Order: sequence, then structure tokens, then C-alpha cells
Amino acid sequence: MTVKELIDRCNLEVIHPGDTDTVVTEPFCCDLLSIAMGSAPTGCAWCTVMSNMNTLAVASLADCACIILCCDAGVDDNMKLKAVSQNICLLRTDQPIFDTALEVYHLIHESADV
Repeated sequence: MTVKELIDRCNLEVIHPGDTDTVVTEPFCCDLLSIAMGSAPTGCAWCTVMSNMNTLAVASLADCACIILCCDAGVDDNMKLKAVSQNICLLRTDQPIFDTALEVYHLIHESADV
């Protein structure tokens, strides 16, 4: 499943689309940046409430397919501009982290079964 398909199938606000052709490999839930830096799998949809510039840096280092800010986490203008300048896919939902990750998981496995 690509980021574009994920956006089309989920009720996600697109803050910056990034590369929507990137394949999403799995969901990843973590709110500790130091853990995410070493544990986020390549191509993951990182579900978090950590809405700051360091989140973007970690997502870039870990080569995440996208960041999904959950629980309607706020995004300031500097974060939006950094996402654009680094071409990082930044999405948002009002749903909790677990629910969001579970939806991503089901969509990935549904498309793999087809």
C-alpha cells in the first residue's frame, strides 16, 4: 500500500503530502523520539502525538514513509515549513494512536491479501 492509498482510504488530514508513491510497510507506534530513532522500521507509518521539529528529523533518519499525528496533535507553522522543505509526508487524525495504527495494519494486510 502506498501513502497515497493510505490517504485515500483513511480519514487523514494532509499537512504535507511528501512522496505519496512511497510504500507503507507497517504501522509503528512510539512517542519517545530516542526509541523511534533506533526502532522505527523503514517505510513505516509512524503514529505519534509528538508534534515537534525533532519528530521530523527522526522520521527522516529512520526513513519513515509518513508521520501520522494522532489525537489531533497541533502543528505549528515552523513544523509545516520544515515538512515541506524536507519533503516529509505529514498527516493528522483526531483518532487515538492505537486505533490509527490498527487501521493502517488492516489496510496493509487487506491489500496484501488481494
